[in-house]
Amino acid sequence: MCGTLAELKQACSAFAARFDAALVPPAQLAQVLADAGMLEKMFANIAAVSAARMAGGAGGGSVREAVSGLARASGTSLAEAAKALEAAKQIEAQPEVAAAVRLGELSRQQAGLVAGAVANNPSSAPQLLELARGSSMRELAEESLRARSTGLGAEALRQAVHASRALRFYTGSDGAFNLHARATTEEGAMVMAALRPLADKAFEAARKQGRRERPEAYAWDALVGLASPGGGGGGNGSGCASGGDGGGGDRGAGDGGRGGRGPRAEVMVRVDYSALLRGYPVDGETCDIPGFGPTTVEAVRDMIATGDPVLKAIVTNGKKVVGVVHMRRRPNAYQKSALDWLFPTCAAKGCGTRACFLQTDHREDWAHTHITVLELLDRLCRYHHRLKTTKGWALVEGTGKRDFVPPDDPRHPRHAKRSNGSKALRAGAGAGGDSAGVGPDGDNAGTGGCGDGSRAGPSPQTRLLLRPD
Repeated sequence: MCGTLAELKQACSAFAARFDAALVPPAQLAQVLADAGMLEKMFANIAAVSAARMAGGAGGGSVREAVSGLARASGTSLAEAAKALEAAKQIEAQPEVAAAVRLGELSRQQAGLVAGAVANNPSSAPQLLELARGSSMRELAEESLRARSTGLGAEALRQAVHASRALRFYTGSDGAFNLHARATTEEGAMVMAALRPLADKAFEAARKQGRRERPEAYAWDALVGLASPGGGGGGNGSGCASGGDGGGGDRGAGDGGRGGRGPRAEVMVRVDYSALLRGYPVDGETCDIPGFGPTTVEAVRDMIATGDPVLKAIVTNGKKVVGVVHMRRRPNAYQKSALDWLFPTCAAKGCGTRACFLQTDHREDWAHTHITVLELLDRLCRYHHRLKTTKGWALVEGTGKRDFVPPDDPRHPRHAKRSNGSKALRAGAGAGGDSAGVGPDGDNAGTGGCGDGSRAGPSPQTRLLLRPD
């Protein structure tokens, strides 16, 4: 039994010196990984709270000395050490978060995200702590930001972000040009919406040449195309944001005064009806741009007022989405909007891949059913979609974000009762065809670097898709 930190350090050093991963039975590797990770989190917390006390003046220390000392001790940057120090100070007034940190349930990064959100929204602590235990860092970061963005202070936060907007570039050590931008979520969505059709074109060109590259590569090609003489987007896309603006040209009546440019960029926003009326969301309500993060009702109203980009808003009084069935393989425009609302990230629990890199997946093979039922569609990232296609993995039964399991897992759909899916299929077959007023099929070919590539025509004005409970 180690009674002091020095004795514990000596015991850990001795263990680490004789540890050989090759001697660990394969069945125990996952547990070793979990235990080592928990110990790392515990010791990181000890260092952070000690630095926080030093920053408070204990031992004649100062904030600067505490930050630099923590950075040296943990081998991190000064910026990371400063964030850890700030989180440690906040956690002192957050008993639930402090208990989780002491138990090794939160890393420094996780503690910083949770503590910052709880400082602004104390009621969010239980939800964020539960999320931290089984979700990815990206998911936790987005939910923490959402928790911070509720209430009257959200618009002030948005204005502060706007005031700090920036576009920087630098040359890396390998000679590569690097670009870094900072802006509000709605401005970021507008930029990506303009790039989307050009990224789709780059993907189509690569596919014809037999090349397969990362979606990020096509996004860069789109940016270069936008900057090139005569560059510009056209058509409409979907996913994180859809549609796009093209390059210049003279104004003319034939293009609605847009000077030969393609259709205006189209951005989708999810917002609760009650939040829209009130002017800001409260706990449990939504006001965000899928794939980008929370925004404010004021930002939504600004986009509605300007009319550019075209805003496609899903207004709901709850999370239930009305089922829509049609007879083609690709989701129609209405179904795609619903999928964008339901799956801002990959449906596999713990995966934070965002909407613009997801593929629409049929739970029941379309080649057998020949219908597309909203209730039987999911969104998966390329990695999880590949596991499903080649290895037989699948999402457990249910809706929304859930566990993704191998074929031998007892929760795998092939082992579970599939009565719900059968009922949905029978209901869909009975309905037949498109529901009235749901919009175009969106059946155009092409599967660009974002989403599944099906497209809806551009809207001439703001569209509100009203969803009842």
